[in-house]
Amino acid sequence: MDPVSNPFAPGAGTPPPELAGRDDLREAMRIAIERTKRGLPAKSVLMVGLRGVGKTVLLNRIREDAEATGIETLRVEAPEDRSLPAILAPELRMVLLRLSRNQKAKDLAQRALRALAGFAKALKVKYDDIEVGLDLDPEPGLADNGDLEHDLHALLEAAGMAAQKAGTALALFVDELQYVKEPELAALITALHRCNQKKLPVLLAGAGLPQLRGRMGRAKSYAERLFDFPEIGPLSTEQTKIAISKPVRDHGADVNEDALNSIAGRTQGYPYFVQEWGKHAWDVAAKSPITKKDVDAASVTVLAALDEGFFRVRFDRLTPVEKRYLRAMAELGPGPHRSGDIADQLARKVESLGPTRNQLIAKGMIWSPSHGDTAFTVPLFNEFMHRIMPGKDWKKV
Repeated sequence: MDPVSNPFAPGAGTPPPELAGRDDLREAMRIAIERTKRGLPAKSVLMVGLRGVGKTVLLNRIREDAEATGIETLRVEAPEDRSLPAILAPELRMVLLRLSRNQKAKDLAQRALRALAGFAKALKVKYDDIEVGLDLDPEPGLADNGDLEHDLHALLEAAGMAAQKAGTALALFVDELQYVKEPELAALITALHRCNQKKLPVLLAGAGLPQLRGRMGRAKSYAERLFDFPEIGPLSTEQTKIAISKPVRDHGADVNEDALNSIAGRTQGYPYFVQEWGKHAWDVAAKSPITKKDVDAASVTVLAALDEGFFRVRFDRLTPVEKRYLRAMAELGPGPHRSGDIADQLARKVESLGPTRNQLIAKGMIWSPSHGDTAFTVPLFNEFMHRIMPGKDWKKV
């Protein structure tokens, strides 16, 4: 099997050769965006799910689908150390410059650019990470109050009016939305709500870890009525088999049923892991078809690759105390686990572990499926913790 022809290329946000099992959500998003464009009511969509389920890939594909129909889009990823205004402003500028070249929307797009200038200058004091080119002077009184909730509403309203005049819609694509601070989420929710009330064609398509639902609700109580929160989970066994077999056969090779069943079982249907096993099984196989023996041999390499990359990059961000907390969770199994059971593993009181738990939630390592429960956000991380911190020495202070 020629590695040069290998169809699988696992990576962060790298599109798979076959995007299996996501057609229904893509169609739902197409309908929502088209309704928004026509001035009809539609909810924004925030996809939630664990690491490795393909949220970023899906977000990118939905954006490509939207752009293919003439929708104006912007795409940002929310890092932990930058503000929402800072990441939105430069991308929104590019959208408005494109709209300003539309003769019908030129005047409104230029007004929105003046709003952006006022927005950036007014909020620069509070959010000193805002860096954006200013194409026009601010218009006094337009998005320049220095209050994020008021100014973001005015800015998106101005942008939405320009998009409407151009006969299109503005779709904001925001990944890792769980890292946005709650006051900034509140401002974004309010701005989208106002645009929705005025039937302006502005929509948010976001993605984040499962805790995003709770954060949106805390930011604004009406968020659940403004957004749909589809859960992006692992693929079914049949979808996993399609994600492997179709690319293999499209590239002139084959894979037998035992191999497909083995990959489905080992990956538990998580798309990132499916791509890893597909890649390494192809490389290990001496000839077509790929067999279960090839998958078994590839699994050693896969786990080493995951340990040094996918898992290790997250592990290395943790403090020793946080690592012990996660190791205690792993001792109990995949989860979710009661906070009291984790505390028992560490011989500590639940209350004393509250700050550590909160830090791990903030870092996106764990989340709370229900009150008092804690679960990993990274699939199979419990198995990695056993490999990286074996034995019982981790219990020693």
